[in-house]
Amino acid sequence: MTQIHSTATVDPKAQLAPDVKVGPYCVVGPHVVLDEGVVLHSHVVVEGHTSVGARTQIYPFASIGHAPQDLKYKGEPSTLEIGTDNLIREHVTMNPGTEGGGMVTRVGNHCAFLASSHVGHDSIVGNHVVFSNSVLLAGHCKIDDYVIFGGGAALHQFGRVGKHAFVGGMSAVENDVIPYGLVVGNRANLMGLNLVGLRRRGFSREQMHAMREAYNLLFSGQGTLRERVAEVADKFADSPEVMEIVDFIRAEADRAICLPRLDRVT
Repeated sequence: MTQIHSTATVDPKAQLAPDVKVGPYCVVGPHVVLDEGVVLHSHVVVEGHTSVGARTQIYPFASIGHAPQDLKYKGEPSTLEIGTDNLIREHVTMNPGTEGGGMVTRVGNHCAFLASSHVGHDSIVGNHVVFSNSVLLAGHCKIDDYVIFGGGAALHQFGRVGKHAFVGGMSAVENDVIPYGLVVGNRANLMGLNLVGLRRRGFSREQMHAMREAYNLLFSGQGTLRERVAEVADKFADSPEVMEIVDFIRAEADRAICLPRLDRVT
């Protein structure tokens, strides 16, 4: 049975699964869909054309689905899609898409957004992603699976971060981060591979050895980056992980690739 606190305001047109819990002083708008097991703890506002996946928990003073922070937004019925089993802590903000960016902001499953973090309009966030406290994601960004952001990190609009990457705390990231990469600093530099994360997720020694060898060739070899990418693609064609890095670098993008400081490699 749906549990709605007496002080909450839930629009009659909102769609709530039978076991949703809406705590004190929450506000739920008319175009909102809350799937089974969703919990709004208290003082949560969910507005706009927003769907929240099963078992997601949202904590006090989060603002979910309000109009994008984009001066070009003209009230178009864009959407915010939040997946299942997410943790959205205090003061988190998430905005829907815009006409100029595809009309949708999408968050995957099993993610954690810690206090005061932000997901900007038209951004796409994968699965098992962690935003530590006060992480700022600008509009039109793409975050792949298993990415972790340290506290206070910020990503420039149209930025990309590849899967299993780690962004160090307080980093200002203005360029794209390769899969499995580790970036730190203001402005952020590529410092190597996220070896600690790879070990924790069960990557084998052989997989990590191939990635480290490919990394060294990519960022400390001779010739242009384009030439080095081609060389790595030929040499490591049988390594899915290395080819993910190659494909990421080759993909059409709005931002440059984040590079090591002074050709640093690990």
